[in-house]
Formats: sequence, structure tokens, C-alpha cells
Amino acid sequence: MKVSILTFSLLLAIKFTLAQSTENEIRKLDQLEAQATISGDTLTLKKLWSPGFVVNNPANAIVNVTQIRQLMKEGKIAYTTFSRVIEKITITGPVAVTMGYEENEPEKATDNAGRKVTRRYTNVWLKEKEGWRIIARQATIIDVK
Repeated sequence: MKVSILTFSLLLAIKFTLAQSTENEIRKLDQLEAQATISGDTLTLKKLWSPGFVVNNPANAIVNVTQIRQLMKEGKIAYTTFSRVIEKITITGPVAVTMGYEENEPEKATDNAGRKVTRRYTNVWLKEKEGWRIIARQATIIDVK
């Protein structure tokens, strides 16, 4: 009986440690994606975005990777500042979901250029053979000043 309790406790501790490790990894990747977005680092974004990545964007359009790259090229996804605050990470098997809010100041041809924009966001990550990659994203503007 004592061995069973000890084994159960050990397995529970291992599971908790692995979950914390995965959550920390997702947290870092989500912030890396934010930094790559503001800097226009398409090489990093290519590694972080799944080829089938889709976004329900703040302009109320659903776009894919090709369309996002074109929007970046046209200056329609460009920011002078961009911060992301993760409020919740949920991990279920090979899927991780990050939720929170972002504050940014768009520039160039981006909607609301020169203003401070706050939006709610959700990123859906999938553990693929290449590692964790974003497969879907949703962002909704909640305030513009």
C-alpha cells in the first residue's frame, strides 16, 4: 500500500513538472511570436506558424499565411509598439491555448495608425513534429484611443 501511494505521488509530481515545463515553453514562444511580429521577423514567424495557420484578424477578416505575409509587405501589419499579456494558458495533450490582451500602436497603412489599440487575443498552438506551432489565432479590438 505504501509503495502504491509513493508511486502515485511520484507520478503526480512528474506530471506537474512536465506541465509546468510545457507551459513555460508556450509562454516563451507566445512572446517570441509577438516580438517577431513587431520586428517583421518573417524567418522566426515561419518557424512559429504552422503552414495551415489561419487568423480571424482585428479587421474582421479570416486570413491565411500567404495573405498575412502580403499584409505585412504592404505595411498593413506594422507597429511602433506591441505588448502581449498572457492571462491564461490551457494545455490538453498536443494542444495549447493562450489567451490575454495586447496593446499596440499601429503604423504605416495599418488601421488605427498612430493610435493606441487594445485587443483581446487567443492563440492556438499544436505540437507538430517540428515543435510547437500556432495553427489558429483570433484578435478582437476592444479599445482605441
